[in-house]
Amino acid sequence: MDKVKVAVIGPGNIGSDLMFKIMRSEYMQMEMMAGRRYSDGIKRAESMGFRTSIKGIDDIVKDDSIKIVFDSTSATAHYEFAPALKEAGKITIDLTPAAVGPYVVPSVNLDQVSDEPNLNMVTCGGQATVPIVYAISRVAGARYAEIVSCIASKSAGPGTRQNIDEFTQTTARALRVVGGAETSKAIIILNPAEPPIMMTTTIYVQVKKPDMEAIRASVDAMIKEMQVFVPDYRLRVPPILEGDIVTTILQVEGQGDFLPRYSGNLDIINAAAIRTAEKLAHKMLLERKN
Repeated sequence: MDKVKVAVIGPGNIGSDLMFKIMRSEYMQMEMMAGRRYSDGIKRAESMGFRTSIKGIDDIVKDDSIKIVFDSTSATAHYEFAPALKEAGKITIDLTPAAVGPYVVPSVNLDQVSDEPNLNMVTCGGQATVPIVYAISRVAGARYAEIVSCIASKSAGPGTRQNIDEFTQTTARALRVVGGAETSKAIIILNPAEPPIMMTTTIYVQVKKPDMEAIRASVDAMIKEMQVFVPDYRLRVPPILEGDIVTTILQVEGQGDFLPRYSGNLDIINAAAIRTAEKLAHKMLLERKN
């Protein structure tokens, strides 16, 4: 079957996990893994028979067969790469907090932004929490949303730690822009406990219309929608209403493709990126047939 060729920039843990997820795709073909040094991730991709490059994005830009590019580097690097990738006619799925393009949370707004050349996947915390804030906001209104995301310290590599400030700012903004909250705040906690904890996130939403029945029904529907591509996305504590404050707690367990299962924070943003890219790839394949 004909597939759309894709590349991954950034051969670290996130990029390696993306590679394994792409290999399962019905619509995408892993074509190239790119970085700036001969790292373990580059060696891994080579050992699996994929093309590699240690020239950054140079070889990707020159290859007209590559249509979609996943950037799993850093916000700083993405600011550098984005203009060249756009000029080369690539669609970029940005997994950094750079937010050059519009925010995409697949279960909420994918249909609205799928024609953009650069799509930002917000953050791991954003992918976990924006759907729930949106689910609450659409039936009850949201004056304020606050999320406290607790992840295993081992799940926060150098890129995540380098981008902590961008993480909190980008996540908080996405709670407003995509989630529908009027004001918002995001907090991240790196927990060094052993054994490592699963990603657990507490969500607080101050609502305008405290209708608990409608809120629970909307949240339950969103959980089912998320589980289509993040199977182990679940509520640890269902929505609780105290006055006009709704509190709920999420847990995200990874699929274990390359990353450990406790790295649900990394797995969920990758799963969202794949979900987004597959929609675009499917559209490209249909256009080729026509």
